[in-house]
Amino acid sequence: MTHAFLIGIGGSGLSAIARLLIEKGYQVSGSDLEYSSYARELENLGATVYVGHNADQISGADFVIRSSAIPDDNLEVKAAQSARIPLYKRSEYLGKITADQYCVAVAGTHGKTTTTAMISWMLTAIDQDPSYIIGGISKNLGANAHAGNGSTFVIEADEYDRTFLGLSPQIAVVTNIEHDHPDCFPTEKDFYEAFVEFVKQIPEAGILLACTDDPKAAALFDLAGQELKIYPRSYGMEMRADDTTPNYVVRNLSLNQSGSYNFEIYHDQKYLAVITLQVPGIHNVRNALASLAVAQLLDLPIDKAALALSEFQGTERRFEILGEVSGIAVIDDYAHHPTEIQATLEAARNRYPDREVWAVWQPHTYSRTETLFDEYLTA
Repeated sequence: MTHAFLIGIGGSGLSAIARLLIEKGYQVSGSDLEYSSYARELENLGATVYVGHNADQISGADFVIRSSAIPDDNLEVKAAQSARIPLYKRSEYLGKITADQYCVAVAGTHGKTTTTAMISWMLTAIDQDPSYIIGGISKNLGANAHAGNGSTFVIEADEYDRTFLGLSPQIAVVTNIEHDHPDCFPTEKDFYEAFVEFVKQIPEAGILLACTDDPKAAALFDLAGQELKIYPRSYGMEMRADDTTPNYVVRNLSLNQSGSYNFEIYHDQKYLAVITLQVPGIHNVRNALASLAVAQLLDLPIDKAALALSEFQGTERRFEILGEVSGIAVIDDYAHHPTEIQATLEAARNRYPDREVWAVWQPHTYSRTETLFDEYLTA
């Protein structure tokens, strides 16, 4: 049995790879500085998890995968190099495991976890049995990864440390491009150019599906149409002049009783489907729009895809209602960027229009907090 060792196994990124490898029949072990809920679940699946790093722990490994957060001087990294054990960065290994399937990669500053979860659930619900890696736990699927028997691999394309440049997706979804991760991308230009490089990874005759409501994603869409030998498709909420209206667009949007949205989707001015979302927020309308567009691009039954999206229950820590006590609802959301915070608070006001909304914010990384401090003050 092939033995994989993962350095940083307790995080969302490597825990997903670990779960997928276990399902493929690999022996899996790994280490992390803390014992997380992801680590506990992997142990229940048969993995060996060590707390702390020690060179002896990689003994017997056939290959090693390291998280983006693991430095070059890590004891286990150095031990793998000394023993000439194949050592992969997460980006390298993601490219390796997606290479043999039809890859749908979802990138963007905001919305990529939910959109990846939507597409993964949608394909599962219509019996496609996709492989998938999601940056969170899907409530419908009960997992953040799966090694399916189908032909499609759905993956969240993480821009941090340029991880997504290891992928060559047949369909690349770009939800939006707003400056983030200033520790990796000091300027907005640096951040945008990483997405340009990502789109250049799409093979010839592949598809870029970009949300042209977002100015930088729209610029990427224009670039793809002018300079690259790929097939650009657009989606969005905004109706524009006939020649610039997105290929996939929302019409007849209305709030439903749960504070979420009902809407119709049109493709090149022709009716496709109606969706009644269970998850709140206008941002999730765009996420569902992108997901249904992927269904059509994959030539899947639109009626079944729309039904699956109407049944989508969200992901953990994305507007997750933890409970209600004495008329006070407690909601947990991973929103850590000013734009995401605004979207989450808007969703809360829509769902609870007669209640006061209180926000309790936990800063996420010093570099992001410092760089976007003024935006946080108004979020």
